[in-house]
Amino acid sequence: MTTGACTFKALGTFATLLVTDPGALGGARGLLVAELDAVDAACSRFRQDSELCRINRAGGRPVRVSPLFAEALATALTAASQTDGDVDPTCGLSLVRLGYDRDFAQVRLRTDPLRQPPMPAGGWRGVELDSGRRQVRVPAGVMLDLGATAKALAADRAAAAIQAAMGCGVLVNLGGDIRVAGRPPAGGWRVGIADDVRFDAGAAAVEPSQVVVVSDGGLATSSPLGRAWRRGGAGLHHIVHPATGRPADSCWRAVSVAAASCVNANTASTAAILKGERAAGWLAGLGLPARLVRHDGSAVTVAGWPRGGEQR
Repeated sequence: MTTGACTFKALGTFATLLVTDPGALGGARGLLVAELDAVDAACSRFRQDSELCRINRAGGRPVRVSPLFAEALATALTAASQTDGDVDPTCGLSLVRLGYDRDFAQVRLRTDPLRQPPMPAGGWRGVELDSGRRQVRVPAGVMLDLGATAKALAADRAAAAIQAAMGCGVLVNLGGDIRVAGRPPAGGWRVGIADDVRFDAGAAAVEPSQVVVVSDGGLATSSPLGRAWRRGGAGLHHIVHPATGRPADSCWRAVSVAAASCVNANTASTAAILKGERAAGWLAGLGLPARLVRHDGSAVTVAGWPRGGEQR
């Protein structure tokens, strides 16, 4: 089966769109771009006009929000609850203290020592969301960051919207956060899994360590390598331990998880980096197929993850 495909920059990373009907590519791309623009306007920590920044500036006052932001925040709070607080949406100030206070391409350009100590997360349980009234209150001094879930949510929403509007099979890949919907091509979607990818790596230079076949649901890979930088000789990355405000010192260089949605897959893969040695048992207990790769390249698979790239 011939597929339509396009790739472009979005949300500080890349967006790749595949559809089983090449004639639907233009309309599908328009739907994807619209979804990404909406998520950026709602959830960006680097746009002063975003809803998230408006809430972070509110000083503890309640703020009325859009349906999209309410959904994004509810998703983030659910992720925190499901991971015992490991994936915490109140790590915004933690990331700022580590120098991640602007688009990542700019973050890496600054190498002078950090001037302030790490800051633990503000605590997700203190965030108040009234979904009925679409009202949010964040305690004064606490900064939201939805980076752990918003991109995955965008993949889920975009894939569903494209499939519903175009009636074809679709794969949306947002920087490694993948969601498929509709009828896949014959044999399923072939997806390369890379576990040692740096931010600068171009698609042509990436050698997948495994190829899996995906027919439905979501797939995500989390890694401390993709968004890593140095300040004053100290190595830093974006997966922060909420209790300390420091980058996680994990035994895993990459974790890939398959789940019913991209949000669920990405939540689990991010939490696995933070849980370290406990991650394999935790993922197995949830019944989520996963591949966990140590820094020496050795891999552990759980819950039926294919060892050689078979279809799941």
